[in-house]
Amino acid sequence: MHAALLLLADGRFPAGGHAHSGGAEAAVRAGRIHDADTLAAFLTGRLHTTGLTAAALAAAAAAEDADPAALDADADARTPSPALRDTSRRLGRQLLRAARAAWPHPALDLLHSTHPRGPHHPVALGTTARAAGLTPADAAALAAYESVNGPATACVRLLGLDPYQVAAVLARLAPDLDAVAAGAAAAAARGTLPAASAPLLDVHAEQHRSWKVRLFAS
Repeated sequence: MHAALLLLADGRFPAGGHAHSGGAEAAVRAGRIHDADTLAAFLTGRLHTTGLTAAALAAAAAAEDADPAALDADADARTPSPALRDTSRRLGRQLLRAARAAWPHPALDLLHSTHPRGPHHPVALGTTARAAGLTPADAAALAAYESVNGPATACVRLLGLDPYQVAAVLARLAPDLDAVAAGAAAAAARGTLPAASAPLLDVHAEQHRSWKVRLFAS
């Protein structure tokens, strides 16, 4: 196990993810998440759609021959919601700032100069993984994990769910996480990036951005 993988997966790494719910806040208000079972259903759907897409983009960006500009355009095309595009770039910018301090690398500098407003988060994550000496498979695993861990953690705050139950939900998702990460890495290696999406997440993101009072940024 590479220590950098643990560091990047740690929610205390200063990349800004703690301020975002991954769509969970809007789903809670809509009544779609209200207990551990509905959280598990939400996370499963998110993992197999936007999680899969993000994992493949991250794996592709972690490859030595990656074209980050093309991958950023691919990520943009796979993010129809303006609110989610803004969130992805904000998170990418924050991750890039932390990554350049932790693992100085020409690829990170190039990404920063090419996308001063921030690259899409999966592209930043994959490039960071490469700078940290990780593999495309590692990058895919990180992106898949982030797609469920953030919303799960947010629901502890949003609903007061038992954190032990939430941890159990994530533990039961482990086989799916492994499968999605492996499939995403294989797709990236073939050059056939998936475009799985969850339209309701897009709708909720646009609604969430209009709220005057909210606990999370997205």
